[in-house]
Amino acid sequence: MPSLNELVRRHTTLTGADVEWLHLLVSEWQLLSDLSFADLVLWIPTWDGIRYVSVAQMRPNTGPTSYHDDMVGHLVPRGRRPLLDAAFDEGRIVREGDPEWREEVPVRVESIPVRREGRVLGVIARNTNLLTVRTPSRLELTYLQSASDLAQMIAAGTFPYPGEQVDMDAAPRVGDGLIRLDVDGVVTYASPNALSAYHRIGLSTDLVGSHLGRTTAELVPPSRGAVHEALVKMASGWAPRQTEVEAQGGVVTLRTIPLKPKGQLTGSLVLCRDVTELRRRDRELMTKDATIREIHHRVKNNLQTVAALLRLQSRRMDSDAGRAALDEAVRRVGSIAIVHETLSQALDEQVAFDEIADRVLAMCVELSQDGRVVARRTGSFGILSAEISTPLAMILTEVLQNALEHAFGPSASGNLEVSALRGRAPATGMGWSDSWNGGAKPDEYLLITVQDDGKGVPEGFDPQQGGNLGLQIVRTLVTGELGGTFDMVAAPGGGTKVVLEIPVP
Repeated sequence: MPSLNELVRRHTTLTGADVEWLHLLVSEWQLLSDLSFADLVLWIPTWDGIRYVSVAQMRPNTGPTSYHDDMVGHLVPRGRRPLLDAAFDEGRIVREGDPEWREEVPVRVESIPVRREGRVLGVIARNTNLLTVRTPSRLELTYLQSASDLAQMIAAGTFPYPGEQVDMDAAPRVGDGLIRLDVDGVVTYASPNALSAYHRIGLSTDLVGSHLGRTTAELVPPSRGAVHEALVKMASGWAPRQTEVEAQGGVVTLRTIPLKPKGQLTGSLVLCRDVTELRRRDRELMTKDATIREIHHRVKNNLQTVAALLRLQSRRMDSDAGRAALDEAVRRVGSIAIVHETLSQALDEQVAFDEIADRVLAMCVELSQDGRVVARRTGSFGILSAEISTPLAMILTEVLQNALEHAFGPSASGNLEVSALRGRAPATGMGWSDSWNGGAKPDEYLLITVQDDGKGVPEGFDPQQGGNLGLQIVRTLVTGELGGTFDMVAAPGGGTKVVLEIPVP
């Protein structure tokens, strides 16, 4: 289905500011559809003025639809729908006396001009399915009166409110709870859901006849006077706002919409929604996230303490071999600590591994060669989960340490490069384990190469069998824990190239 932008660009001459107004209208018009119990279709005249193109459609959540098919993208010539022509040419709301019949369903049709800065940009066709029409209740009459007020505001170009900052995903809907206020902010009608929401935050009486702003402020625990006055004004419906009210263990979201059908304030709509359980779950998740980050922070601190103790022990070792073994242990513990430090600062169990790789690279080079080896990273590891990041940091530490220890002599200098590449298909074709992720293919593959220009691989060396403890750790983590592949080959032009390929779910 083509988007509103595509249809407007292809068929009309509307400006960017006009399109932004239409987007703002479409983001708000679920409210009009639900209050009207009607389908809405937005028609815009084409650039040549001889046709209309439908650029958006909305179905009601409060009643049956009039259109079972998608209307977006349809073109109709002028003259075929006289109500569209009249609303566009005369700039007024046009209603039809007799309903249309569509597939044996009676439909009442109305046309509402969409005005911006004095110009009519298009027409909203409001189509109401009359098949289930019955004597309307007080709730339905309030809905329809509110819809009529909003339609007049759209025709006058005063709705939607361009400066209103509303999170439409979190904003309450008509069915969540509706309160109608008069011009003084006094409640003239409150739906059952709205009354239940207010009972959740401590109201023990009816809302009708009370001043909503003062009533709401009185339910909230005492606070500073400025906050109290702001809540009174907001809940009185004098300006378009959205806020949350918390009291008596309940949380209610309020959204106020001033109604000015003839340019003067005649009352307000207040949509409300009980979000107590949602906020409780949000707080539980926030507490859980904070706890997880605190655990990572403490693990990092403990690992750093272990590393410090190993360093102290290393300085007191008389054996060079023992000192070297302890220094290797310090680097291994340090690489894991870096991952936990990064996780302690993240909002989830995902980390940007480039920063970890750079820190591991700097740590290994500094401790091993005193800056005589020039090391760099190319490419990007991207975002990785904690399950992959921790073993990968250890793998990278071991591979780098192995290169620095065996590729360069005690006083030699050289270059060391770590590169990373992510793709949708295996890069080397080394052969993947069919048991990875229950036999399912991973979403991406991560190809890592560590290349030096040092001595090169000894003749007859088998990277899958030989090597020191570090290479054994690498093989075990790559193949056993990450389900990847590992190889060590001679680099073109001399030196050694280590190739790791790891599936990334």
